[in-house]
Amino acid sequence: MFLKRLNQIQKTVGFRLTFWYFAILILSALSLFGLTYILLSSSLEDQDHESIEIKIDEISSFYQAFGIKALQREFDMERKYQKKVPFFIRFAGTQDETLFLILPYQWIGFDMKALESANFKRDEEWIHLPLKDGKYALEVKSTYITGGYILQVGKSTEDREKILERFRNIFTFIMIPLMIIGLVGGALLAYNALRPIRNLIQTVQDIMAGKMHSRVPSYKTGDELDKLVVLFNEMLSKIETLIQGMGETLDHVAHDLRTPMARMRIGAELALQPTKKAEDVKEALSDCMEESDRILTMLNTLMDISEAETGAMTLDLRDIDIAEMIMNVVDLYQYVTEDKGIQVEITLPRGLQAHADPVRMRQVLGNLLDNAIKYTPKGGMVQIEAGQVQEGVVITVRDTGVGIPGEDIPRIWDRLYRGDRSRSQRGLGLGLSLVKAIVNAHKGRIEVESELDKGSAFRIVLPK
Repeated sequence: MFLKRLNQIQKTVGFRLTFWYFAILILSALSLFGLTYILLSSSLEDQDHESIEIKIDEISSFYQAFGIKALQREFDMERKYQKKVPFFIRFAGTQDETLFLILPYQWIGFDMKALESANFKRDEEWIHLPLKDGKYALEVKSTYITGGYILQVGKSTEDREKILERFRNIFTFIMIPLMIIGLVGGALLAYNALRPIRNLIQTVQDIMAGKMHSRVPSYKTGDELDKLVVLFNEMLSKIETLIQGMGETLDHVAHDLRTPMARMRIGAELALQPTKKAEDVKEALSDCMEESDRILTMLNTLMDISEAETGAMTLDLRDIDIAEMIMNVVDLYQYVTEDKGIQVEITLPRGLQAHADPVRMRQVLGNLLDNAIKYTPKGGMVQIEAGQVQEGVVITVRDTGVGIPGEDIPRIWDRLYRGDRSRSQRGLGLGLSLVKAIVNAHKGRIEVESELDKGSAFRIVLPK
C-alpha cells in the first residue's frame, strides 16, 4: 500500500517540480563549491610556490655575498634558535651529496633519499615528496647556484590542506540545512504554483457533481495560470448561460408546440371521420401542413440561433454593398407596404461596404423591416438609414409604430418571448433573438430605442 502510494506521488507534477527545484539548487551549490574550492586551492598553492621562490632568492643572494661558510653558520643559527621553521632547506654539492640540511622534526616522515635519487631538471620541475602516511606532501624547488652547488627549498602542504579541509567541513555543514531548505522550498513552491490547478480540478469535480455555479478562485496574479483560470471561468459562465437558455427554450418550445400539435391532431381526427366530405378533408390536411410548416420554421430558427450563439454558425464573409442589399430587402416588402399605405424612406450613401455574410444580413434586415411594417399602423412611416462611423458601418431601421414598453425592452431578445402588444400579430417570437444572434456572430452589436405609441429604432453596428 505504501509503495503504491509512493508510486502515485512520484507521478505527480508537484513531486517533479520539487525534485527539479531541489536538484538544481544542490547542483548549483556543488558547482559553486567546486569552483570556489579550485580557486582557493590554486591561490594557496601559488602563495606557497611564491614564498619558496622568495626564500631561494634570499639564500642565493646571501651565498653570493658571504660565501658557503657564512651560509652554513646562518643555517646552524636558524636551526638552533628558530622554533618553527616553515621551510625545508637542502644545500648539496656538485654530486648531489647533502652538505647541510634544515629539516624540522615535524617533517621527519618525508623520504629524503627519494629527493637525493630523483632525476629531474631542477630549474624547471617541482618535486612532490609524499609523507609516509600519504596525507601531506613536501613541495621542493631546486636551483643551481654559483660553484655548481644545488639549493633546494621546500614547504609542506600541511597548512594548505588544513585550510582546504576546514573549507570542506564548513561546506558539508552548510549543505545539510541547504538540502532541507531545498526540499521544503521546492515543496512550498510546487504547492503554491499548482494551487490554481488544484482549484481547477476541484471546480470540475463540483460541476460534475451538479454544482453548476461553482467557479475557480482567482488570485489576480496576472500570470499564465491566472489567465487560464479567468478564461475557464468565462467558459463556465458561457456554458451555464447556454444551458439555461436551452432549458428556457425547451420550456417555451414545449409550451408553444402544444397548441399547433393539438390543432394538427384535431385536424387529422376530423379528416379521418368517414362522414366528412372530400373538401373538408383537404381543408383539414391543409391546416395540418400549415401547422407543420410553422413548427419546422420554429425549429430551424431555433437551430440557427443556437449555432450563432455558440459560434458554430458558418459565415460566408465578404465585402458587400450595403445600399444594394438594403434595396433588395425593401423590394421584397414593396407590396406589403403599399397594401398598408406605409411610406418607406431610405437614406443610403454611395459606395458604403461592410465585411459580412450577405445571406445572413438580408435575414437580419428582413426581420427588422418585417417587424417595423407589422407594428406600424396604416399611413405610418418606416425609415432606413446607413452610414459610416468610427466603429464601422451603422444601419438604422426606424418606424412610427406602437412602440415597446420599457419593461419589455430587456426581454425582446429572449427566445419565444412576445409582449402583450405583439400577441395579436402572427409570429413565433424568434425574429429578434435571431437578429441579435447573427449580429453578435459578426462581432457587431444591436441597440434599440422605443417609446410607446411613437415608434421604435433598431440600430445595427458592424465592425470594420
